[in-house]
Amino acid sequence: MSKKIEGFSKLTKSEKIDWITKTHFKNPDQARKQLESYWNLDSNVQMQHDEFIENTLSNFYLPLGIAPNFLINGSIYTIPMVTEESSVVAAAANSAKFWSVRGGFKTEVINTLKIGQIHFFFEGNPKELITFFNRRKSDLLKSASPITKNMQTRGGGIVSIDLIDKGDVLLNYYQLHLGFKTGDAMGANFINSCLEYVTKYLIQFAKEDKLINGKINPIDVVMSILSNYVPECLVSAKISCPLNDFNLENGSKKGKYFANRLIQAVDIAKCETYRAVTHNKGIMNGIDAIVIATGNDFRAVEAGVHAYAARSGQYRSLTDAYIIEDKFVMELSIPLALGTVGGLTKLHPMVAWCMELLGNPSAQKLMEIAAVTGLAQNFAALRSLITTGIQKGHMKMHLLNILGQFNASKSQKIAAIKHFTSRQVTVQAVNNFLKKNKF
Repeated sequence: MSKKIEGFSKLTKSEKIDWITKTHFKNPDQARKQLESYWNLDSNVQMQHDEFIENTLSNFYLPLGIAPNFLINGSIYTIPMVTEESSVVAAAANSAKFWSVRGGFKTEVINTLKIGQIHFFFEGNPKELITFFNRRKSDLLKSASPITKNMQTRGGGIVSIDLIDKGDVLLNYYQLHLGFKTGDAMGANFINSCLEYVTKYLIQFAKEDKLINGKINPIDVVMSILSNYVPECLVSAKISCPLNDFNLENGSKKGKYFANRLIQAVDIAKCETYRAVTHNKGIMNGIDAIVIATGNDFRAVEAGVHAYAARSGQYRSLTDAYIIEDKFVMELSIPLALGTVGGLTKLHPMVAWCMELLGNPSAQKLMEIAAVTGLAQNFAALRSLITTGIQKGHMKMHLLNILGQFNASKSQKIAAIKHFTSRQVTVQAVNNFLKKNKF
């Protein structure tokens, strides 16, 4: 059970570790050594990492892998992926290889509009509020100019502002709904700063205009915050090839059979929520991995994507698949608010490394690459499901993790990898193998 402490944030890093290890661990020295073993040997780099968040004690490593051979709009990319899940990187790489000789991936950024909202209550006549808003709309747009000036030179800024009456769902509830373009920045801090400026002037203008008979605070603002639901910050990715070239495994079955089977799998995820959640989780296996590698906010991306998947009122597949003119087509349209400047993109050394690996892409290009990774991951999962089954490939990749859990020696690992080349991998089977081979 944890213990209370006052003023923890004011302690030095060493003092924090002392308190944590001495009050929470049976062996404080071992617990401290575990933390220190994950420190960066370069003290400057470690200090940089310590400053990313509060109360930092150490680093938590995740594997960085790469998936090569992605042909995207005619150019080859090697994609960095940060993930702990076995088989994700291998699946992406296999998809990339399969489609690299079938025309590759085609992508398009449809829009990059992001949303911020000012939530407030107004008890007066709605018509008075509408009149006030229409009169002050241009003033409200100009109110954030001290912040938007630099962004406007890069083609961004506030692009729209609308008054929305939400009184049908909550009494006297209204929104100012603002649209933003943020260039190569994800733009969260920019959007929130703009909203706070607009909020200040919204209240000031309401007082000046004596809205509802000069009441001191006619508009009651609850909060001003960006939305991570960005249904118009949209990118699409597509793969296609002739049916006679869509053979997914050796054998007598033809490409049309596999195409129809894969389409059926997608159709199930369109109408069955239990399946759709796992289907879309597979897409996010790829997208999250590159979002993390490039220092972007994967929690925001996840929240927005899953809301988009439920926009019809039922949670559905994010991908679609169909046959047209004797061609198999699979496509993904997905909202992705990503940035390539600001945040960790310049602070985290490995993020900078990943960005350079990708050719230092613009935010729109990164949206395209991420969408492709998600589509590739989904294709790989469905390909396995309709052919060999998901566990055969996944458990092969998971073998090293299982061997690690049983503290297998180097010689045991070599022997196990050879042994399970043509055998089913399960935890019990690996355990039995190790018990019989204690060399």
